[in-house]
Amino acid sequence: MPENIRFPAVAGTFYPGEAEHLRKTLAGFFLAAAPDAKPKQALAVMCPHAGYIYSGALAAATFAQVEIPKRVILVGPTHHGLAAPVAVSLSTWRTPLADTLVDAGFLESLMAKSPLIIHDEAGHRREHCLEVQLPFLHYLRGDVAIVPLLVSAIPFQLCREIATALAAAIREAAGETLIVASTDMSHYLSRRQAARLDTLALERVLALDPPGLHQTCVANRISMCGFVAVTIVMLTMLELGPATATLVGYTDSGAASGDIERVVGYAGVVFREGKIPVSASSAA
Repeated sequence: MPENIRFPAVAGTFYPGEAEHLRKTLAGFFLAAAPDAKPKQALAVMCPHAGYIYSGALAAATFAQVEIPKRVILVGPTHHGLAAPVAVSLSTWRTPLADTLVDAGFLESLMAKSPLIIHDEAGHRREHCLEVQLPFLHYLRGDVAIVPLLVSAIPFQLCREIATALAAAIREAAGETLIVASTDMSHYLSRRQAARLDTLALERVLALDPPGLHQTCVANRISMCGFVAVTIVMLTMLELGPATATLVGYTDSGAASGDIERVVGYAGVVFREGKIPVSASSAA
C-alpha cells in the first residue's frame, strides 16, 4: 500500500463509496439547495462535516455561494487525538471521484513559519472532517489542490500564533486561496438546547469575534467540535484585512432522522472581503 496515498476513511459510510452514485448525489444537492446560485470570490467558508444524509444539502448550499480557486486550505478538528497543535498531510488524498494533490510548496512554507505545525500522516488517517469536504470541491473544480490541517483543542494564544503563520504563507503564495473551516455545531442535545447554544456561538462567528467564539464555547461547554478551527480561520482572515460573514443556513440532524431529542447542529457561513469602517471623525 503506497505511503503517499491517503486512502478514504469514510467513503461508503459518510458519503457514497461509488463514483457515479457520489456524483449523482452531489448533483442533486447542488440542484436542490442552490439552483440559482451565482458563485463569487470568498475568503473562507464554514461547512459541516457530517454524513451527507444529514448535512450534505447545507454543505452544497454553502459551497455553491463561492468560486473555488486552485488552492483550498482545509482546517478541521481531530476526533481521534493529535500529538501536536496542528498536523499537516503531504499525501495525495483519494476519494471515489478523484485523487487530490496537496499544495506541497505552500505546506513547506507554512511549516517553516511555526514549530506548532508538523507533518503527521497518522493523525489524518482515520479522520473524516476534511475528507468529506473533498467531493464537493472536486465536483466544482476538478484541479483543486489542498492544504490539509488538523487542529487540536488548543488555547486561544496558540490559535493566534498559527493564524499569523497561515496569513504570512497566504500573503507569500501566488494565486487565490479559499479556506474551509470544517465543523459541526452542538452534539447530542435536544433541538431546543442545541439551537440555544449554537446561537451563542454563531453570534460570535457572524460578528467576526475569534476570541469571543473561543471563550463562548469554552465557558458554555458548547460541543462545537471545530470551534478552534473556526477561531484560527477567522484570525487568519482578519490578519489579511477586513471581512464580512453571512449565514447560509442552520439545521440539525433531526431534520433527516426525525429525532429532535438528540441532535447534532450544522451551520454554513461564507466569509468575504469587507470594507474598512469610516469613523465619524474621518468622514467629517
